[in-house]
Amino acid sequence: MPHHHLPATLIIIPTYNEAGNIEATVGSVLRALPEAHILVVDDGSPDFTGDIADRIAGEDERVFVLHRTEKKGLGAAYLAAFDWAHQHDYAIIGEFDADGSHPAEALPRMMAAFDSAARPALVIGSRWVRGGSVVGWPRSREFLSRGGNVYSRLMLGLPVADATAGFRLYRAEALRAIDLSSVDSRGYCFQVDLTLRFHDAGLPIVEIPIEFREREIGESKMSRSIVVEAMLRVTVWGVQRFGRRLRGRPATPRRAGAR
Repeated sequence: MPHHHLPATLIIIPTYNEAGNIEATVGSVLRALPEAHILVVDDGSPDFTGDIADRIAGEDERVFVLHRTEKKGLGAAYLAAFDWAHQHDYAIIGEFDADGSHPAEALPRMMAAFDSAARPALVIGSRWVRGGSVVGWPRSREFLSRGGNVYSRLMLGLPVADATAGFRLYRAEALRAIDLSSVDSRGYCFQVDLTLRFHDAGLPIVEIPIEFREREIGESKMSRSIVVEAMLRVTVWGVQRFGRRLRGRPATPRRAGAR
């Protein structure tokens, strides 16, 4: 369990079959933020990712591993990790993909944003703001991501260019203030769900441009079912919000996790 002098920052790295990437990913984060701790959340990877993570944790006291016995999706893994982070009193909680696509060197810039005048509760490493970019994606994948984000903005009134981004830092106190118990988004719409909750709660969100790189090792977890889930949920949330506006009610008390 954690040591007495806990740093303020925990970076969560969810894994499923990332044996070829996890070591390099953990190393890149610790080089960028030497004071941070890392929590690897492994959903019982059959390729022994969890064993590799255990070995890394045994060699570096900044690294911890949370083993989950079944693959329940990204959202469930992050919720379990947020719970762990709250129990151990971290002030900043980050999300970081294990596949090498997120640039760890952007982490110091994202951390610095917390000290800016905007006083954000959520800092997003964004592909789609000015200065952000994606390297190595086919045109179809870029269209899907850009289109999904434009659709989310239009349907939900979200003033965020990259609501689906999985590279982000939260103030722990802000995460605690959001009702996470009602989140049941599993795939990538988990990110949209949390972004929407922060926006509805009036919590400031800042986007920092990053260069996103396509993974080089292993297979992408993006699937048609994940995209369909995200589009359906965003549509339902948007219709609910529109209905509330028609009835003259505020948009905030969205019935979270509505299917």
